[in-house]
Amino acid sequence: MIITYLIAALFIVLAIVFLMGKGDKLIAGYNTASEEEKKKVNITRLRILMAIVSVITAGYVSILPIIGNNPQAHMGAFAVFFLLTMVFVILANTWAKKK
Repeated sequence: MIITYLIAALFIVLAIVFLMGKGDKLIAGYNTASEEEKKKVNITRLRILMAIVSVITAGYVSILPIIGNNPQAHMGAFAVFFLLTMVFVILANTWAKKK
């Protein structure tokens, strides 16, 4: 249980790093993009999205020990986490792009 909360804390720290304007190299896809592709991305919005996803992930990881061995609760929590993740993937590819 301690390890679970340490992992959640790591995601919170990661969210803080993104909100401070750092951690661009930790964003998958952005760090390997060419300079031309990076110019098409609103990095401020992308950092905000990544910070929110990090907080959501920390919350998801934190509730797993609370749920215990209830498979229905695990499936429900995973379904909500998966749907939220898909929403943020769509936002990263629409809202975080420069027009």
